[in-house]
Amino acid sequence: MEAAIASHLHVSTEIVRKLGISLLLMLSLFLLRNILISIVARRTENPQTVYFARRMIGYGYGILLIILLAGVWIKNFGSIGTYIGILSAGLAIALHETLANIAAWLFIIWKKPFVIGDRIQIGDTKGDVIDIRMFQFSLVEVGNWVDAEQSTGRVMHIPNNMVIKEKMANYHAGFKHIWNEIGVLITFESDWRKAKEILETIAKEKVEHIASEAEREIHRAASEYMIYFRKLTPAVYLSTKDNGVMLSIRYVIDPRKRRGSEQTIWEAILTEFEKHPDIDLAYPTTRFYTQEIQKADPANPGRQN
Repeated sequence: MEAAIASHLHVSTEIVRKLGISLLLMLSLFLLRNILISIVARRTENPQTVYFARRMIGYGYGILLIILLAGVWIKNFGSIGTYIGILSAGLAIALHETLANIAAWLFIIWKKPFVIGDRIQIGDTKGDVIDIRMFQFSLVEVGNWVDAEQSTGRVMHIPNNMVIKEKMANYHAGFKHIWNEIGVLITFESDWRKAKEILETIAKEKVEHIASEAEREIHRAASEYMIYFRKLTPAVYLSTKDNGVMLSIRYVIDPRKRRGSEQTIWEAILTEFEKHPDIDLAYPTTRFYTQEIQKADPANPGRQN
């Protein structure tokens, strides 16, 4: 049988024999793996236990398969050097995710892209770092369905290797403030000059003191990061939108105080605008323009009605 197959495939009978043994080994180990997983699944109702059991059985399946196949295909496999080499290769393949997490953990400890207490965004997940371990780090999630990046209350566990795979933003590395903007839309008929003066006064009273603290941080961070801002004091910028004149208050703030600062500023804006009837907040409106059409008098064509 082996000779016939070897003759048909134009290979030696030794290769055909090794192929047969390899297929038998793979099938046997695959069946053994599935049997072990099914036994574990029947004996426990804890999904976490089943998950880790599947992972460990999968690792064992991969390592054992590589070792057995190497014994079939590699001569003098009994030597300790070859055995260790094959075992190392098997471990690297079977545990590549685990090794990647350990390597990323060393990177986190050494380069410190973030530390406990930092607010970061990695991929689509944002949160405050509360724990760093060998295989994963943990965040208290912010944002998502909650406005202004406040906490959702969920703890997110993220594999360390995501630090290498995904882009990451750190809200606190070097410069520990972020820029925030509040857009105030007023009608075209409003006195925008007066509105701009009011917003500049509010920004100066409510958040200008934060700029001096941010300036000190920038001087400290300049030795490590090329961070440079010409102006950190609050400013009000003007632009036009479809429904009115947009006045944008731009200022620096601690990320965790963003929502509180917005509430304080909006309360002051609404209080001040109430005192000025010539300033109105804008909202989506539709305007119609009509043109009067004059009709000719049939009795006197030169006369218009």
